[in-house]
Amino acid sequence: MSIGLAKFKHLKYTLVNNFRTKYQIVNKCIITSLANISVIMSTSLFLGIFLMLQSCSNTAKESNNELTQKTNYASDITPFLNHWNLILGNGSNVGQATNFEHKDFFYTTSDGPDNDQEDWVVYKTPNAGNTHGTSNNTRTELAQLKKWSPITGGRLNASLKVMNVAATGDARVAASYSMVIGQIHSADGHENEPFKLFYKKFPGHTKGSVFWNYEINTAGDDNSGRWDYSYPIWGYDFSIVGTSENSYPPEPTDGIELGEELTYEIDVKDGMMHLTFTSEGHETKTFTKNLIVSEYSTKAKTPEQVQKLFFPIGQDGVERENAYADEFLFFKLGAYNQTNGKDPAVNRVWCSGAETHGGDLQKQYADGNYAEVWFTSGSIDISNDAISNEGYFQANDGLSHKTVYPSEVIPFMDKFKMLLGDGTNVEELVNYEHKDFFYTVIDGTRRWVAYKTPNSGVTSKNSSNTRTELHEKREWTPEEGGRLTGTLRVMHVSTSGDARVAASFSTVVGQIHSGGGHENEPCKIFYKKLPGHKKGSVFWNYEINTAGDDNSGRWDYSYPVWGNDMSVVGKSPTDYSNEPQDGIELGEEFSYEINVYKGIMYLTFKSEGHKTKRFTKNLIKTEYANKSDIPMQTQKLFIPIGQDGVERANGYAGELNYFKQGAYNQTNGKDPEQNMVWCSGAETYDGDIAKQYENGAFTEVWFRAATVGLGQPIEPTEEVR
Repeated sequence: MSIGLAKFKHLKYTLVNNFRTKYQIVNKCIITSLANISVIMSTSLFLGIFLMLQSCSNTAKESNNELTQKTNYASDITPFLNHWNLILGNGSNVGQATNFEHKDFFYTTSDGPDNDQEDWVVYKTPNAGNTHGTSNNTRTELAQLKKWSPITGGRLNASLKVMNVAATGDARVAASYSMVIGQIHSADGHENEPFKLFYKKFPGHTKGSVFWNYEINTAGDDNSGRWDYSYPIWGYDFSIVGTSENSYPPEPTDGIELGEELTYEIDVKDGMMHLTFTSEGHETKTFTKNLIVSEYSTKAKTPEQVQKLFFPIGQDGVERENAYADEFLFFKLGAYNQTNGKDPAVNRVWCSGAETHGGDLQKQYADGNYAEVWFTSGSIDISNDAISNEGYFQANDGLSHKTVYPSEVIPFMDKFKMLLGDGTNVEELVNYEHKDFFYTVIDGTRRWVAYKTPNSGVTSKNSSNTRTELHEKREWTPEEGGRLTGTLRVMHVSTSGDARVAASFSTVVGQIHSGGGHENEPCKIFYKKLPGHKKGSVFWNYEINTAGDDNSGRWDYSYPVWGNDMSVVGKSPTDYSNEPQDGIELGEEFSYEINVYKGIMYLTFKSEGHKTKRFTKNLIKTEYANKSDIPMQTQKLFIPIGQDGVERANGYAGELNYFKQGAYNQTNGKDPEQNMVWCSGAETYDGDIAKQYENGAFTEVWFRAATVGLGQPIEPTEEVR
């Protein structure tokens, strides 16, 4: 068989061009020129050439597939990734990120003109998800594999641009709309952070602020008083916040826009930290900070910025005199989101109240509730004296999934038993928790023990109210005495109830309970906040130890601490009294001490920004032995419901008592017409606890510290009769 020259040339042209255009070969096959062929070729010659071309074509396809499938990894752009472990926005530690990517959190991209594209490493993390260590905040962040002392030091520099900060948050919260893009972290002691570099931009602003914070290395074993001092670089410092949830300060004129490149260098040597920040079109800024000699070793040295920002949330510590000396440090770099979904009432510095979509990653990414930063270069240099940082990762990997029991936060749990909000009695509380009633939480600064209980459930034999409450195992007489302290925040009270009923919208957070006689209560500490009010009242009640066998005439006398006493009620179910000017907000910390010594009860109440209040009450000699002794408050509140008894002449003398602490809900679903003091008429959802929790029909109290023990001699400074 033969083929014409024209047909062969056409066939050759088609095959060769098809080969060239489709496959872009790397290892080109050398094709013998056919330009001068003018004779009729044999079938064998044609087939030989065709097979050769087909073979080259297959080789080209294989080569091309290798090219199109090649991934540009972060380690190709910033080759120093062998110095770090990578923590992702889902809380996992993936180890060294060489030839690694994760399309949700850590990958590469390019931008710029087609002929001059620049490669970047993307760090991305949502407002909510699994976290690393004890933090409330997610991160996609490198953490150094080695640690070094402030003396031998280390150096880190990086160039980056922030591409997104969370679209939601509370403008009053300092951490809202911000992220940390580089830091020094301590591997020892409290694991505090002597350097954190922030970027923050309010919604609607074109420019954001860059600032860095120094966190003190708190003196002593209690780190709850730690605070940051903030230094502005371009724009504002950390302390500049809005006056309301959605009111923003003016846009900084010298700020940095999203997508605008900046560079930082951290150089630590001989105990000194040297910082340099550069960005084209902006003034270069430099700072120096001593890491081994403190500026803040006494309260008097606390900066005014800190007093205004951190003192109101109870963070008022002092620093070790030698600061971070004797501790090992390490670098971090990436996207550490400072915006989260925690309630701002918990912490007005760190809890942002941002949208989290229940932790749904893709929904957060879809509507801007995430942090994203791109790095284009970075380098690290550390001393040969640096040692392994493995201990930090062993301590913090998976910690967000680890159960921290209430007994680890408040160690006195072995001295108590407990009644839970579903009626369960628990005798041993060490290493015990119940996720519906009794557990620990982190507020962004410290751990707390949470006590939570619904409006309706199973309760004790003598009460209509549910409680998640500690019950002291030791019993003591007023003559023997005892002492209980608590530092707490009330996080929630029932949002339903009847305003005419004195107990509505309230909870008891600490009490003395008698274990003998009528089993009455010589001290009950209440918190009460009416719907629509920002501030609530703290007051304490003394319940008489009724004379005789009939206890039905018992009544309380109420003493205001901050705000109103118990007797202030509405004229209708929704007629709320005026909001107390000197009250305590939900989430605002206060403390109490109940100290009974030789029959006298001494009470002390403290809260930052409020006057300290002290009271004294004799528990072994009554003020109310006769009807004529009944106070006017009691005559108005209790006598109309038939409670008009008198007290034993010797009060609670000789009776065994015990302390209780936690959340004793005073709001219930009972008909107010039965009792206008104690029956609240609140929503209970037929006792369905989950529905009550969903709809605000519960109380929740957090304690961060508490002690119990023997009574102590104290001279009272204020006496209440």
